[in-house]
Amino acid sequence: MPYGLLIVDDDREFRDEFKECFDEYKVYEAGTGKQAMELLAKPNEVDLVFLDVNLPDTKGTTLLTTIHDLYPKLGIVILTGHGSKDVVLEALKGKADDYVDKPIDIDRTKDLIKKLLESKVEAIDVVNGSLEDKLQRVKHYADRNVYKKVVLEDVARLVFLSPKYLSRLFKQHTGMNFSEYRLKVKIKEAMKLLKQKGMSVEQIAFNMGYQNLESFIRIFKKITGKTPSEFRKSEP
Repeated sequence: MPYGLLIVDDDREFRDEFKECFDEYKVYEAGTGKQAMELLAKPNEVDLVFLDVNLPDTKGTTLLTTIHDLYPKLGIVILTGHGSKDVVLEALKGKADDYVDKPIDIDRTKDLIKKLLESKVEAIDVVNGSLEDKLQRVKHYADRNVYKKVVLEDVARLVFLSPKYLSRLFKQHTGMNFSEYRLKVKIKEAMKLLKQKGMSVEQIAFNMGYQNLESFIRIFKKITGKTPSEFRKSEP
């Protein structure tokens, strides 16, 4: 299963050319900032976003900050036609991983993509891969979609296994069922957000998908031994 790239650009011809040049990846596309956010809000396999500076409904640098804040694990590359130093500096300050001038240099961009994806799991052939490969892909998918509602049926389709068989397989290899793994991933992400001290406990609970604050606190304490507030106070 190839890595996923999201190209956000209002130029349809450019998006088509991008898809042709990088056809070894699964390429998603969006013509506006709104379309990009709607796509990212759903469970997906996007690993890296290519984001144009000029969009019809928002500035690319503004959208960059929004995406980075909501999905900090996503890599983001800014596309600029200006080669403007100010735009590049603004993008890098907004936590872009890199930038590419348009028209893009295909070879350089391929090297950049490879570099930015090096820290992630290797691409896995989920059709012909081993059971261990399939489980690795399931974990990666769960980690990547930590802020979204993902159920066992979603990941079972991803690796071409029945939900019942995947559930049994996952428990045998990890010692926990998929829902328990998902829960630990969410609490681990919540711990990271608590350490940053930029969000309230209520905001973190909401971002993690908890409508009930008390439920979040109870589950957090069960897994970590501390309430979110106690955990935050214990961090330097």
